[in-house]
Amino acid sequence: MTLTSREIASQPDIWRTALETRTEQADALLALPGSRVLVLGCGTSAFLAESYAALRERAGFGMTDAAYASEPWTWRDYDAVVLLSRSGTTTEVIDALDVIPEGVRTIAVTGVADSPVAARADDVLLLDFADEKSVVQTRFPTTFLLLARHALGEDVSGLPAEAAARLEAPLDIDTAALSHFVYLGSGWTYGLAQEAALKIREAAQAWSESYPALDYRHGPLAVADERSIVWILGAVEPSLVSDIERTGALVRTSTGDPLVELADAQRLAVAIAEQRGLDPDNPRHLTRSIVLG
Repeated sequence: MTLTSREIASQPDIWRTALETRTEQADALLALPGSRVLVLGCGTSAFLAESYAALRERAGFGMTDAAYASEPWTWRDYDAVVLLSRSGTTTEVIDALDVIPEGVRTIAVTGVADSPVAARADDVLLLDFADEKSVVQTRFPTTFLLLARHALGEDVSGLPAEAAARLEAPLDIDTAALSHFVYLGSGWTYGLAQEAALKIREAAQAWSESYPALDYRHGPLAVADERSIVWILGAVEPSLVSDIERTGALVRTSTGDPLVELADAQRLAVAIAEQRGLDPDNPRHLTRSIVLG
């Protein structure tokens, strides 16, 4: 079993630990009722930012914007900025701290206590127990979203058990029959769809795409065929499923919580990598953190 596979399989236990040890801190740092919040990240963390922002606004806690730390953003008199960085060393996130106006609260979510991002932020949500040794992020992002959902008032107490049952079951996908991987989501699950597609690219060097669910018919559907799988995370619109099935593509719809679906999609990325003879623990051209000179 690869390191990445072991980290994927560890998620039920990691989620239990998070709920037992971090909910009070996460509730205080991620709900922020009434505050105007900006969330920044790169790569996986940017997708987490999108999901968290959508969840927070939907729950009525206040205006929440998500942006890539590497891209300029329009300042809107935010009360707080949440900075997501597993390693706490991502150059673009560190640079973002330099341009946040004085007096704005900064909150770091990281896996490394003594990292530059943690040292410079006003507050830190430390998820060191969820950090990975693999280059590919799996349990760190899902743990953050689990805690964010708890902070925003959702009952997530049953998700560790649901994830355990799902991850113990066979994946039940013929990886040899597939060469094109599409993930669709809506609202907060669009961030999950982007993250699932990224896992395929990182671990398996395979062709993957992600779209807001109903937008998939507006062009991208043209390349779907018998070698495609289209995995819909979260709510499903029946006519969309019918339209995709007419292309010959395999359609997979959610049978459980979207966060559990993401953990299962991580397994698919590893399975595709192994089917292609690749090492998912060491994806080509990638490192654990992007640190620019």
